[in-house]
Amino acid sequence: MARTAAIERNTKETKISLSLNLDGGPVELQTGIGFFDHMLTAWAFYAGFGLTLRVEGDLYVDGHHTVEDTGICLGMAIKEAVGDRKGIRRFASSYVPMDEALCFTALDFSNRPYLVFDAEMPQERIGAYDSCLTVEFMRALADNAGITLHQKCLYGANAHHITEGLFKSLGLAMKEALTVEGNRVVSTKGVL
Repeated sequence: MARTAAIERNTKETKISLSLNLDGGPVELQTGIGFFDHMLTAWAFYAGFGLTLRVEGDLYVDGHHTVEDTGICLGMAIKEAVGDRKGIRRFASSYVPMDEALCFTALDFSNRPYLVFDAEMPQERIGAYDSCLTVEFMRALADNAGITLHQKCLYGANAHHITEGLFKSLGLAMKEALTVEGNRVVSTKGVL
């Protein structure tokens, strides 16, 4: 069974088109924010996802709508592609060191969205990307995918390294959690 989704979302602030394949494929994306493209490419690569993404956002304002709305759409696509969650491992975690920074992600594809985010950003900007947007992306993704998501930077001095460690650890944890091991829902309730 194909674990894929396609999302089109148009608002007064953003125009987003994406296709997602949880089981792999090419990664081709453009959001208009170079650093964000770099993070999404790393995330998709470490998750083992195929992703085609095009975003036209109101970057003349700032990057907030582009980043948050991308998180919304990616979350919606993940939720659709995962389906009834039968057979997936469900839980996973990952540590990623990025030079001086050490980042951690733990998640549960519980269908109960929640975000705990503990990562101070020492610099306000990373190129054209406001480092405070990382938490906005993670919140939008978790809320729309139905994921309980915990992320922490244990230590670090460079916002680029911290952000990259968070995105990479998210990808690695998603890859593990979405691995299909059987045909039952991993829940004592029998449903997620």
